[in-house]
Amino acid sequence: MAQPLMPHATASWLVDNTALSFEQIAEFCGLHILEVQAIADDTAATKLTGRDPVRAHELTQEEIEKGQNDPDYRLQMTKGPEQVRRTKGPRYTPVSKRQDKPDGIAWIIRNHPEISDGAIGKLIGTTRTTIQAIRERSHWNIANIVPKDPVTLGLTSQRELDAAVAKAAKNTDKEAPVDTRLAGDREALINELRAERAQAARDAEAAANETEGTLSPAEPTAETLFRK
Repeated sequence: MAQPLMPHATASWLVDNTALSFEQIAEFCGLHILEVQAIADDTAATKLTGRDPVRAHELTQEEIEKGQNDPDYRLQMTKGPEQVRRTKGPRYTPVSKRQDKPDGIAWIIRNHPEISDGAIGKLIGTTRTTIQAIRERSHWNIANIVPKDPVTLGLTSQRELDAAVAKAAKNTDKEAPVDTRLAGDREALINELRAERAQAARDAEAAANETEGTLSPAEPTAETLFRK
């Protein structure tokens, strides 16, 4: 069964403002009856501020009266108003980062021209008008726009950007570019590992030669005696 948003505060209000039994309050709030008893006796760890479930649209006065008239009645929670959720429109961007949007848009236009304006709008959370103005260099602040990686600016994630690039490449029948920003570091690491492996082989060979030089002379053979 659904429970109040703030069960302990709701229980405190019901204890102070109704004649409902502790069992009814406990079941409605999803609490143990001893918790309700502690709230009523003020033995809880902290004094709770009551929360009116009627004003919160979680319980009706009629339900309370039914419960007060019948100790065996179980209170039915009222479905509160659903929260309005944003499902369409551009992505929300914090105010502190909105000034970075033109820089991120310019970076995508320069580095990934295959991405459509609609895809850029979803990535950055902007309008086609703004994108077109930057693309045509007619934006009012074009002189101060510097292309910057939108991932670094925190406007989108690397996964989302890679997905948009791959989708755009697929639509245009082009191979998606590979991120080569770490290629130099990778090559340097490989060369370093190869050098370390070669040095280790040389050290092992030198150690083997030193060990072989300190061994006792081998037993004379017929060939060595003949040479003497």
